[in-house]
Amino acid sequence: MLSKPLDSSIAFKPRLQVLTSEQLDMIHCATLEVLERTGVILTHRRAREILQGAGARVDGKRVFIPSWLVEEALRSAPKRVVLGRRDGEREVFLERDRVWFGPSVDCVDYLDPLNGERRRFTSADCRVTATVADALPNYTWVMTIGMAADVAPDIADRVIAREVMSHCEKPLVFCCKDLDSTRDIYEMAVTIAGSEERFRAAPPIVHYSEPISPLVHYDPAIDKLLFCVEKGIPLVYYPAPQAGSTAPMSLAGTLVQGSAESLSGLVLAQLARRGAPFIYGAFTTVMDMSTMVFSYGAPEMSLMTAAMAQLAQRYGLPFFGTAGCSDAKMPDAQSAAEAVFSCLSSALSGANLVHDSGWLDHGAVASPEYMVLVHEVLDMVNHYVSGLPVGMESLAIDLIDRVGPGGHFLQEPHTLQHFREVWYSRLFDRTIYQQWVERGADTFGERLRARTLRAMEHKPAPLAADVVREIDAQARHWR
Repeated sequence: MLSKPLDSSIAFKPRLQVLTSEQLDMIHCATLEVLERTGVILTHRRAREILQGAGARVDGKRVFIPSWLVEEALRSAPKRVVLGRRDGEREVFLERDRVWFGPSVDCVDYLDPLNGERRRFTSADCRVTATVADALPNYTWVMTIGMAADVAPDIADRVIAREVMSHCEKPLVFCCKDLDSTRDIYEMAVTIAGSEERFRAAPPIVHYSEPISPLVHYDPAIDKLLFCVEKGIPLVYYPAPQAGSTAPMSLAGTLVQGSAESLSGLVLAQLARRGAPFIYGAFTTVMDMSTMVFSYGAPEMSLMTAAMAQLAQRYGLPFFGTAGCSDAKMPDAQSAAEAVFSCLSSALSGANLVHDSGWLDHGAVASPEYMVLVHEVLDMVNHYVSGLPVGMESLAIDLIDRVGPGGHFLQEPHTLQHFREVWYSRLFDRTIYQQWVERGADTFGERLRARTLRAMEHKPAPLAADVVREIDAQARHWR
């Protein structure tokens, strides 16, 4: 016999775990062993001095990091990082297993939704992708998405960052080529925020930098890391170990190496400034031995991302994940299948800041249409992971008894109250065949293009005129 509980319902978030606690411990211990015994290559003189002064063993360019230094860094690193919108509103909370999806970074090509043409990505294309990302609510943050082929290479990263911050109000994760670029993009972000104090209260930008697999930290990445630590810019330090190429072919070995590469950056960041906001992770995937590509659609990528998310939760660190990307060349059945698989896996595993949503051709091409397709997938995934509340009202025992055998529920107030809780797609078709024909027999591709064009018409709030003038003055000094 059911008795009515005091609370109205009980909710449970579906979860995915791919490693046991014992396996997590084994990977963690193996990571510590790699850092102590194998170490990392670090040519940056100041970074070596910081690590050596803290107790690491330095032999030429090789730095060996003792396990106690790693454990100390894990204790001092923030367990949560909060990102702000352009207007200073605290929007994205990187903590525990909360998941936030955003589109991709640094594509070289653009798939134009107006004519289907694939060509080099330009700064004008960035205005489109930033606008589309701003229009789609399941993207809660954004990346720079493409590389501007129409401007001088020395300033292209700054031009793209400016375009995104001008045409999207959401937090920006950016990468750039060197310290000068990082400094200039930071100055733009501070100008938009209004002051350094307002910037630190809700950072609107995150820097994304990488060590080189296997186990190499190159000087520009360390320069940028130390600058971010100094200025309070949240930092994603994110290697890309490729199983069978730049990492062991075994998935566990790739996890160990990727974790060691990211954690060695964490140690340096915490030694340079205790409590510096740091986002852990690694883009762990495989080399497809039949094509030699770095696969963005492989199931092993999603499996290792889920495993890395579990490691991040064990460490209490915010995590940078990957999903919603594909090896397909255009928005098609393959790209949709790979997006669903990876997005659901990342959402269920609690990957925090999930990037690359909307990337095609293993990271080569940006497509506004694919961004819209993945956004619809995310709408479905977010509905699924919200779980299934169970309580006396939702169990509907009295209602079932009143309607009884052979009745129906169409006219019940309970139905009117709850039918909007069902997920209804704005892109996928559920009509019967005759209705579809009478409507014009529109294909999925036609509906996708129409929805994309509507998103491109979105108008983000413009930057204030005095802010634009200040950024114009800053841009004159870019070099």
